[in-house]
Amino acid sequence: MPIAPIGSVLPVTGTQGVAGTAATAGTGGSGFATAMTGAVDELQQLQSASNDLAVKAVTGDLNDIHNATIASTRAQVTLELVAAVRNKGVDAFNEIMRMQA
Repeated sequence: MPIAPIGSVLPVTGTQGVAGTAATAGTGGSGFATAMTGAVDELQQLQSASNDLAVKAVTGDLNDIHNATIASTRAQVTLELVAAVRNKGVDAFNEIMRMQA
């Protein structure tokens, strides 16, 4: 029995905007803020979609539980990523504030 090749892998959404604005961060100075705003907006959309699918699952209106599980996991991973980036930003700010002039 031959093994079927793996299909095309879709990129994770949300990181494209972060990578795209990182290249312009040196010129505008607001690249990080733009990237964080975009990440938080996408996180809100993912959480909203996850909540809608969870409500459908509880009420019995959901036909495919896989979609709800995937949406929930994507929202969770995105939340963890945004929280980690925020924590690193706060740590960097605190480190800068501790520097002596």
